[in-house]
Amino acid sequence: MSPRPERDQPAPVGSVLLLCWRDTGHPQGGGSETYLQRIGAQLAASGTRVTLRTARYPGSARREVVDGVHIQRRGGAYTVYVWAGLAMAAAKIGLGPLRRVRPDVVVDTQNGLPFLSRLVHGRRAVVLVHHCHREQWPVAGPVMSRIGWFVESRIAPRLYRGNQYVTVSLPSARDLAVLGVHPEHVAVVRNGVDAAPAESLTVPRSATPRVVVLSRLVPHKQIEDALDVIAALRPRIPGLHLDVLGDGWWAQKLTDHAAQLGISDAVTFHGHVDDATKHTVLQRSWVQVLPSRKEGWGLAVVEAAQHGVPTIGYRSSGGLTDSIVDGVTGMLVDGYSDLVDGLERLLTDDVLREQLGTKAQVRSGEFSWRQSADAMRAVLESVHAGRITSGVL
Repeated sequence: MSPRPERDQPAPVGSVLLLCWRDTGHPQGGGSETYLQRIGAQLAASGTRVTLRTARYPGSARREVVDGVHIQRRGGAYTVYVWAGLAMAAAKIGLGPLRRVRPDVVVDTQNGLPFLSRLVHGRRAVVLVHHCHREQWPVAGPVMSRIGWFVESRIAPRLYRGNQYVTVSLPSARDLAVLGVHPEHVAVVRNGVDAAPAESLTVPRSATPRVVVLSRLVPHKQIEDALDVIAALRPRIPGLHLDVLGDGWWAQKLTDHAAQLGISDAVTFHGHVDDATKHTVLQRSWVQVLPSRKEGWGLAVVEAAQHGVPTIGYRSSGGLTDSIVDGVTGMLVDGYSDLVDGLERLLTDDVLREQLGTKAQVRSGEFSWRQSADAMRAVLESVHAGRITSGVL
């Protein structure tokens, strides 16, 4: 007879089901999708069967395997929740596309709305929340925004009471506590970062001042503020140029805004680009601006930091207070006028900019997807063993 396992021995997780409304191939995919895919890939590489249930988009395959993660796609922006719920319920009686998955743990990504996996998988459901969406819901319209925020702030905390939560930053953990999630049920697993291509690190810095924004182009990212700052500083800083990396349904609005400001010749909208292009643009940049209204963490901060590029953003965004060490690896400001003043200082004070960039680059070496996956694995094994984990892992 084999020895009985110790009570605190980790319970190996053989199968994990990930639920998310988008994946990294989705045209509107961003940092939260990258987080799930990269950690899923690391788990798969270590022998865990990883299945991702997500939405379809034009040109996508219904099923495919990406970096070891078995992806199933069905539904759209909202119907993805319905189809995933039906698939989970059907699997319980041996039917449907998830019938062979049999997950030990389910990671329910709550991008505003949860997948209600608690109703099917009970305490084996882990809720992954990058940040709360109070500030984002208004773009969904007056009716949907009220319903969405009610579900996120009232229904979900009650439904998942007693379940394990995972978030990506301490500010997001505090936001969850405000919604009623018990702090002892929240584990913080920060983002990792992909290594920058070696060839990009040899690209020379631009001889003229270049500012970069790496972001999805959606209203709550407030890229308009970055455009306004460029318009304000352009008369005082000759040759100032803004590179906007990323795409989204708000792109045309931003293009029109730049034209209205008369700075179209000082802005390059690159759209969605490959990694090589992204890192080349970052390497040439002087400073990154992230004027987002809300961030869970700010993966773009660390990606820019790999190239010695400091980031300036709003303190009120939440997550940037975790990814940026104010006055050490970047700068946090309290409003638009401070953003103008702060960016001007960074662009004109070469010593300060270099100091912040160097320290940001050093700190970027502290993050990797392997570390993030190891931390997530510890959480999943704890849940599989019937325990709750808390704190920064």
